[in-house]
Amino acid sequence: MNVIKKYFPQIDDNQIMKLSLFEKLIKDWNKKINLVSRKDVENFQLNHILHSLSISKLISFSPKTNILDLGTGGGLPGIPLAIIFPQAEFHLIDRKEKKIKVVNKIVNELKLTNVKADSSDVKYMNTKYDFILNRAVSSTENIIRICNNKINSNSVNKIQNGIICLKGGDLKIELNKVKDFKILNLNEIFSEPFFETKKILYIPNPYIRKDN
Repeated sequence: MNVIKKYFPQIDDNQIMKLSLFEKLIKDWNKKINLVSRKDVENFQLNHILHSLSISKLISFSPKTNILDLGTGGGLPGIPLAIIFPQAEFHLIDRKEKKIKVVNKIVNELKLTNVKADSSDVKYMNTKYDFILNRAVSSTENIIRICNNKINSNSVNKIQNGIICLKGGDLKIELNKVKDFKILNLNEIFSEPFFETKKILYIPNPYIRKDN
């Protein structure tokens, strides 16, 4: 976990232990079910854990913040964030039930009481959240469309409730129709080549009407 400690020296020993166990569990389960790409599972700490934790460079979630991880796959970015923000509440969803069954077993092994995971489609959910996270799940336009009316209007964090996406590459065309957003270039924070084109896209609640 040296690379994690390098960028997050404030993470305590118990959290480091849980992140290490998470890595071990993912690698064990990935031999049976494709939770993450097998071509880079050996770089899991850098490409997946550190990448997930990068969201904390944008926001430090306040206690009781209600967060949806949309299309969580193997529990990313939700589980690493839940480990370092134990007072925030995380709901991990994925339409692939096989993955969610494994994610629940991992959550139980890690004894994460602030995480629930189920096989759901966000379009048919009635719950509202403070933030919706996703990691290369779909286009930004589609995420905004399917998450309509899923974000609380009242914010309890330093930034407005909204959508946070882990993205890569040139987003100019993808964001052509998005009026309000912020991009955090991760190569300005992390020196590793993996992050050269990686970005955090933050969209303040797009469902609140803003006066011109």
